[in-house]
Amino acid sequence: MNIEEFRNYCINKKEVTEHFPFDDDTLVFKVCNKMFALASLKRWESGDAFINLKCDPDYAQELRAEYESIKPGYHMHKRLWNSVYVHSGELATQQILHLIDHSYDMVIKGLSKKLRDALN
Repeated sequence: MNIEEFRNYCINKKEVTEHFPFDDDTLVFKVCNKMFALASLKRWESGDAFINLKCDPDYAQELRAEYESIKPGYHMHKRLWNSVYVHSGELATQQILHLIDHSYDMVIKGLSKKLRDALN
């Protein structure tokens, strides 16, 4: 997966916007103004790319135990976020896309009923 594939996959989800709220390096994707994915462009260019993704706490623990390339979220709430290293070769693109979907769904699940209904 390259940065454009990551960006296109995220931005094509319903009601997603992209931002640089922290600095010129950290690309953030939000749904209804809530973050679900973020990545450092510099780290991506250097070959050490990872994506921070929201995750169900129990599922996050399972993933970290199973895959070396999934670690507690860098600079994030470690219980709710994972850093998924995309160039490790351990994870297939489909697995990474599934984790992006899971993160998006976790954020949607946490929205008010009114906002969830507006998305449908």
